[in-house]
Amino acid sequence: MLGEFTDQPSLYRYGATLLLVALITRILYNKYGHGINSIPGPALASVTGLWRFALVTGRRPELKHIELHRKYGSIVRLGPNVVSVSDPKAIKIIYAINAGFVKSDFYTVQKPIAKDGTPLDGLFSTTDEQYHAKLRRVVSSAYAMSTLVQFEPLVDSTTAKLLEQLSERYADKSSPDGVCDLGEWLQYYAFDVIGELTFSRRLGFVDRGTDVDGIIRDLEKLLDYFASIGQMPVLHFLLLLNPIRVWLSQLGLFNSLSPAVAFAKKCIADRFDPKKRQFTTSEEINENRARDFLSRFIEAGKKDPNFMTPDRILTMTTSNMFAGSDTTAITLRAIFYYLLQNPRCLQRLMEELEREEKAGRFSHSNKLPSWNEVRDLPYLGAVVKEALRCHPAAGLPLERVTPPAGITVNGHFLPGGTIVGCSPWTVHLDESVFGEKTDHFKPERWLDVPNDKKAEMNNCLFTFGAGSRTCIGKNISLLEIHKLVPAVLQRFEVTLTNPEMPWKLHNAWFVKQSGLYVRLKTRKAGVVV
Repeated sequence: MLGEFTDQPSLYRYGATLLLVALITRILYNKYGHGINSIPGPALASVTGLWRFALVTGRRPELKHIELHRKYGSIVRLGPNVVSVSDPKAIKIIYAINAGFVKSDFYTVQKPIAKDGTPLDGLFSTTDEQYHAKLRRVVSSAYAMSTLVQFEPLVDSTTAKLLEQLSERYADKSSPDGVCDLGEWLQYYAFDVIGELTFSRRLGFVDRGTDVDGIIRDLEKLLDYFASIGQMPVLHFLLLLNPIRVWLSQLGLFNSLSPAVAFAKKCIADRFDPKKRQFTTSEEINENRARDFLSRFIEAGKKDPNFMTPDRILTMTTSNMFAGSDTTAITLRAIFYYLLQNPRCLQRLMEELEREEKAGRFSHSNKLPSWNEVRDLPYLGAVVKEALRCHPAAGLPLERVTPPAGITVNGHFLPGGTIVGCSPWTVHLDESVFGEKTDHFKPERWLDVPNDKKAEMNNCLFTFGAGSRTCIGKNISLLEIHKLVPAVLQRFEVTLTNPEMPWKLHNAWFVKQSGLYVRLKTRKAGVVV
């Protein structure tokens, strides 16, 4: 009798049957259980999150997103409970202030991890709207443009060093010494500028012409991880947040700090006054030093030490470096690449700079244009906006979770708990908003339109997000971009080494470019057109 109940082949068949039933049940639930089966999309995407995990891990998901929206329309199902919307009008619904949408778990994967293994909530990564609102109130004044213009000397210091390095290393030299990887140097520049603004010191990328301590390399690895694991956040708890790894970190047997975080910790430690047993601001150390971001965060900590803790200050400073460097570098690369691929546009921009020069509107303080001198230049502004439209930094939908009552978007009801988002890569191709040939770089589209149309385009430019979660570092990026582009073009004639060879793109949340190789020729006097 006992043998009848321990027949192993029967048990295996029974177990296999149970697994098959469970799998079929899960597939059917994924496809029909979320209330979005009426939304078109790839069949495989509707039954498993592995579809979008594989898509993102292929590093060019934005191309597939564009293809799917062209095939299925403005709303597409990307996962069992995930929807992408390309209609710019949906931005006001999904990202409106107090609309009830919250960030998805995609963002929790990107939380910095403290030494004890605890995830730290930052402005970008938190899904708690009340916490986000409080933290943003505490630090927002530091990111206002009126504040940032006080940082111009710090920006100019790094700009001057970049121009000096480009001149000494590459300008007016023959092959192969004259070939400059401009994209790499723009990354160095953006990292060092944000270091200056945050800590009043550069990390050393521009000065040394190299990836200091592998910081950029490590950041790229992190972004690869964030982009892929963010599609299936449960994997995060099996990897970076698995209990064994956290336990080893708490025991000090595992160092999870990246070189950038280590640099930030050192800068913060340097501001600690052991006599006063408290942190000091930059101007308390040196009255001639600018009030950098770290100083402002320390001041906030003195006002509310229970909220603005040392860990929170560390989170804010490292977030500055990570987010502020990559996004700005991506936009700078896009501007130079599109200008060099479109000589007519470059010519028109140079003519604008020459007119300003001849009219005496460039003071050339420190031989560099000031923010006030370049911020309102029409064609420069159009070039910047068009580059932001054609090549936005973020290459995935900015995911939100619908409120409990659900909401109707583009004619489809999305039940509460549905993940929905817009990608700037699909939104920016809408011809009803941005005009014809949206796959072409055309700065004039921002100039040759009525004011109401221009306002609509500005409202639908989604590069920096929208609503209360609009990128807080937007003004930093715009300040750097508007100042550096004229500075480089007035100093050098820049040409692509191989105009026929397109750059390479790698979408790991941020769509980074490589292969921007140029030659530099020193302009002899003034602006040459």
